[in-house]
Amino acid sequence: MRIRIALTFSLAVMLSISPVSAQAPPIEMTGKDGAPSVYVDAYYMDKYEVTTSRYAIFMQTTGREPPTRWKDVNAPTDGERPVVGVTWHDADAYCRHYGKRLPTEAEWEKAARGADGRLFPWGNEEPTRARANFGAAWIGYETLAVGGSLEAGKSPYGIHDLAGNAWEWVTDWYDMEYYKKSPDRNPTGPTRGGSKALRGGSWYNMLYDLRSTNRNYYAPKNSYFDVGFRCLQEGPK
Repeated sequence: MRIRIALTFSLAVMLSISPVSAQAPPIEMTGKDGAPSVYVDAYYMDKYEVTTSRYAIFMQTTGREPPTRWKDVNAPTDGERPVVGVTWHDADAYCRHYGKRLPTEAEWEKAARGADGRLFPWGNEEPTRARANFGAAWIGYETLAVGGSLEAGKSPYGIHDLAGNAWEWVTDWYDMEYYKKSPDRNPTGPTRGGSKALRGGSWYNMLYDLRSTNRNYYAPKNSYFDVGFRCLQEGPK
């Protein structure tokens, strides 16, 4: 299931969101911190992180090697939990196989923060166990929440698990200073780099790491058992 998102927002080290419809003509804005505006075109994002059951079909179809900790998957009970242990290359290949792609950092953050610049997908209140899966210890795939099970934690667009559960790969190369110099329309990150950006925090992280502005990065060839992903596409299929 995918959710359509119409976007115009202000982005910097700290972000302010400006509620402008995608159908409205572009206007110049600045955020509350004086940052220049960033505009992104409307898109459709997966409502849930990619699950183990869907990733299993992808592996069967393409012959791709299993991700880290795949042996921990119990198909009958873990099929609707997010797949983790995937490299950036795995995530990118999955999305492309289905005619989609990974979101940019800007697209991901808009999906999480909505039009009001909230701190977390659900609002400004601190995370609770009803809103996000965080601060846990790995005991197998049961550590991960089933996609959609934390209804109170969804974003303004109805997208689940954008805070906690699994870090999510995005398409951008990571650069700490990028958003001080990025283009003001559809920024896609640096043209090169050594690490890919991640967003959202995971089951392992604590409260502060779940903020929707928080950024992380890993080498694209590396895999970690707290990292998953979701896909995006420009139009419905």
